[in-house]
This record gives sequence, structure tokens and C-alpha cells, in this order.
Amino acid sequence: MLKPIAGPADKNRQGPLPRPSPGPQRRLPTLLLSACLSALLSGCNLELLNPKGSIGEQEKSLILISLFVMLMVVIPVIVLTLWFAWRYRETNTSATYAPKWAHSTRIEVVVWGIPCVIVACLAVLIWDSTHKLDPYRPLESQVKPIQVDVIALNWKWLFIYPEYGVASLNQLAIPVGTPVNFRLTAESMMNSFFIPQLGSMVYAMAGMQTRLHLIADTPGVYLGQSAAYSGPGFSDMHFKTLATSREEFDAWIQAARASSQALDLKTYRTLELPSSKDPVTLYAAVAPKLFDQVVDKYMLANGQICRADTPESLQAFQRVPSAPAGRMEQ
Repeated sequence: MLKPIAGPADKNRQGPLPRPSPGPQRRLPTLLLSACLSALLSGCNLELLNPKGSIGEQEKSLILISLFVMLMVVIPVIVLTLWFAWRYRETNTSATYAPKWAHSTRIEVVVWGIPCVIVACLAVLIWDSTHKLDPYRPLESQVKPIQVDVIALNWKWLFIYPEYGVASLNQLAIPVGTPVNFRLTAESMMNSFFIPQLGSMVYAMAGMQTRLHLIADTPGVYLGQSAAYSGPGFSDMHFKTLATSREEFDAWIQAARASSQALDLKTYRTLELPSSKDPVTLYAAVAPKLFDQVVDKYMLANGQICRADTPESLQAFQRVPSAPAGRMEQ
């Protein structure tokens, strides 16, 4: 017996025709996008979350704990927003419809109680961490710290080692396991001194002195940079931090002392001129109290240095309507 020829309606009863698989040309944009994203993400280096010092470790823990506590609010809000939108959509006839609803004690307790508890926990955490991680607070250690004076220039970093009588440009050397006490100032533009893998960021400002205490627990070369925009050379205002053993640090000091260049006032006046991408330079000698002179050069009134610890200078400074910037002491 002959079977009737199947018509269009009979073909539809057999189910939809299989969708053709996308060809290579259709998959090419997706593959290119995936490759580009992979290449971009492969260059990411979250230095802040890869600390190499105790201060950096404590700050990383503070960031992650604070993030976790705040996500306890953010995630439920996002989930409930999506759930409410789906649950009470117009086509869902099984959802309760209460157009005159105005108050729910349970909802009020949840909406206000949980955030208050989270804010209280964060307040205790931040209060304790703020005092422990105060950049002005000296680090507790059995090892004697070293002193480094930092001057932010346009657009380079000058590091002075007053205990050793040497200096370096765009390179910072520190011994591992030894606290480092920084004094910071700026020649003109405000900058921020930041070594992400070691810890806190502190501003360096002209005519002022700020402090910072850091320590490196692991040998390595760490990026240092300015985190505050300071002009056209800002993007090149970075340096390398050499965290080495004590023996290697002493060898670096000896190499600096063997340098043929000295950081006198004439050399400094050349350095303070705006420039970028300056090479690493070591200086065998440093002008006496150079850091203090850089700080004081913007604190002159009637030719006299104005200091906060001398009432006479403060009175003289206040009598001057506008105290012009003076010259450094010779």
C-alpha cells in the first residue's frame, strides 16, 4: 500500500528542523573577543593584594574583611531585587496583590537592624586598624631602623640616607626585615608616595614634612610610584624599590659612596628643574641638612626661617600679609 506524500503540516508535526551550527566565520568575533580579554587580563598584577611586608599584609586583611562584611548587604539586596521583580511580575497571578500595604515590623527590623549591626562591626574594626596602621606610628622591631628622607621633585624621586651620607635618584634600596623611617616633602607640586606591596600611601607637600614607617619581609624589586596627578610627567614618576639582604644593602651603600657625583646645592638646583624619565643616579655625598632646607625654603618671612617651635618666628610670619618663597640657606 502506497503511503501518502507528507505535506508541510505533516513535516511540522515531526518537530522543528535542527538549527544549523554556526560556521567558523560566525565564531571568529567571539574567539577574537575572548583572546583580547585574556591578553588584557594576563597583564593585570594586583600588587595591593600581593603584599611583601607586615604593613601591607595588615592592610590587605583589612580590605578583604571590610569587603566581605559589606557584601553581606550588597549581595542580599541584589538577589532580593531580582527575586521581587520576578515574583511580583504582572503575569504571576499566584503572587499576593496588596495595593494598600504600608508597614511590616519584620521587614523594618531586617532593613534597619542588619545594616546597623554591620556598621557597628565596621566601626570597631576600622577604629582599631586605623590606630594600628597609623603611618606615623613607629614599627616595633628588635632591629634598628634606617632613616630615609624623600623629596618629590618634578617628575622624579630623590632619596637621601642621612645616616650614610649618600643619596639616590629614582631608586630606593632597603634591607629586608629592617624598619624604614621615612620623612617626606615635595619641591613644588603635591605628590603621594606609594609602594603598593609594602603598605600605606602618604602625601608629600611643599613646605611640610610627613612621615611613614614601612618594612619589607621578602627580598625583591617592588614598584614605587606617585599616586597623585602632578603634571605632564606624572605617568613616568615611578621608581624601583630594592629590598635586599643586609649584605647586599651594605654593598649598595658602598657603590653609592664610590660614585663620582655629589649632591650639593648646585646639583640639587639642577634636579629641581622639571624633567622626566631621569636615569637612576647615585650620589656619594649630600649637602648638610638638605632635606630641612627644602622644607624651610617655603617658610621664610622677612628673610628669617619661620618654625612652629619658635613663637617669635610665628609672630613675625603672621605680620607679613603674604610671605614670599625665599632661597635656601647657603
